[in-house]
Amino acid sequence: MRRVIETIPELFDGAVADAPDVEWLITDDGSWTFAEAADRVERLAAGLHDAGVEPGDRVLVTARNEPRYLFTWFALMRSGAIQVPLNPASSRGELAGFVRQVRPKLIVTDGGLRSVVDDVAGDTRVVDVDDIAGAAGEAPRAEVGPDDLAVFIPTSGTTGRSKLVMQTHRAYAWAGTSFPRWMQLTDADRLMTSLPLFHINAPAYSVLSSVALRTGLVLLPRFSGSDFLDAARRHGATEFNAIGAMLEILMRQPERADDAENPLRRCYTGPSPSERRQREIEERFGIEIVCGYALSESPFGFIWRAGERPFGALGRPRQHPELGEVNEARIVGDDGVAVGVGEVGELHLRNPVVMRGYFEMPDETAAAVDADGWLHTGDLVENDGDGRATFVGRRKEVIRRRGENLSPLEVEASLEVYPGVVEAAVIGVPSAMSEEEIKAFVVVGARAALDVHDLRRHCIETLARYKVPRYVEIVDELPHTPTGRVAKPQLSRDRNDHEVDFDA
Repeated sequence: MRRVIETIPELFDGAVADAPDVEWLITDDGSWTFAEAADRVERLAAGLHDAGVEPGDRVLVTARNEPRYLFTWFALMRSGAIQVPLNPASSRGELAGFVRQVRPKLIVTDGGLRSVVDDVAGDTRVVDVDDIAGAAGEAPRAEVGPDDLAVFIPTSGTTGRSKLVMQTHRAYAWAGTSFPRWMQLTDADRLMTSLPLFHINAPAYSVLSSVALRTGLVLLPRFSGSDFLDAARRHGATEFNAIGAMLEILMRQPERADDAENPLRRCYTGPSPSERRQREIEERFGIEIVCGYALSESPFGFIWRAGERPFGALGRPRQHPELGEVNEARIVGDDGVAVGVGEVGELHLRNPVVMRGYFEMPDETAAAVDADGWLHTGDLVENDGDGRATFVGRRKEVIRRRGENLSPLEVEASLEVYPGVVEAAVIGVPSAMSEEEIKAFVVVGARAALDVHDLRRHCIETLARYKVPRYVEIVDELPHTPTGRVAKPQLSRDRNDHEVDFDA
């Protein structure tokens, strides 16, 4: 058994020692070997020390997808500090809310955001990410343990209190060393990410996996459907992670004869698309998609195991390559009893990388993680038997209509297989009678002419009657979060003249 690596500095230091001259971080503006990156990290750690940052201090960072911010993260981890990465597009009110909630020792930002951050920082010191660096070797190296907190992951950004997931070094290190094995990646691969550094996916899976493999990481500043394949070609990327609507956005791009002529071979995504849609995506781009499920509260969730392709499903619980069975899963009904095969319940996980809780939110923490260590994910899944599960939807998004519960995901899947529909979002809206009615927002392809009445007939043929939307509204686009998910709270629940009411 190989020694289990359980902290971020240990993982990074090992790569620097083993492969100092390997080209690691790659962008359109330049690249850095592991040794060059280590020098930048050392100098940043020295600068943070000069700024008074000590082990356990919380540091807010406006984490753009840029090398300077990635180096800052590794410097903070080396210093034993806790990074609180924020969306750089956060509003003034959101930034002010985070400052009040976190009470950071330091705020790290850049010239593009400095004036806004200065306005909300209060007495907290603000430094420019380009001005931190000190002299290499002058910062003391902190003693960092597996259970030490590494990152507070914001799960929402509001002017009030956000849920900040407190995650440990072990969670990130285990994710980074395990993901390559789950995905069957080697040091011949080159990973690419456009996902934001202020969430868990890119840092834990893409960044740290590239470190674990001692191979290259292509860091894109943002996701661009029109340039994504060309970026992979420019940099020789072989693997990427997709969440939200990314794959559908790629499919919306005008088809080219050379779409499959790219170096990409593997993609991780979740939840799973339908088998038909997955095969269409794979054939067009010449890739193999591996599906899975995880969340900030636990990077160990579900994944397709090697040799298995359970289309539409999440796969089986993720396990540690060296430690074996460390991740337990159960699916329980409202009565707390495990559901049978073919039944739907809430997914619970128990493993050593479940979060330490939500920062200064004991009630919310107790509701999410019970006394026995089970994480109540809030996600509804179907028990497929033999340890497998299929995602149904978020418990809080379940629509109650005509005495029945239904998942928007199933209705959206039906809508999105109709010719001309490129994306759909389904929500519950107020009903004059009782419970809720179903409204669908539909995005149509540029050259498609859609008959909403025929679309409804399609729904009647493919869905139970109570799942058929009453309202349909054609929109130019849907709002998305920075991670590509549809921002359903931004969808209007009010009646308007643009929707079709089939009961009118």
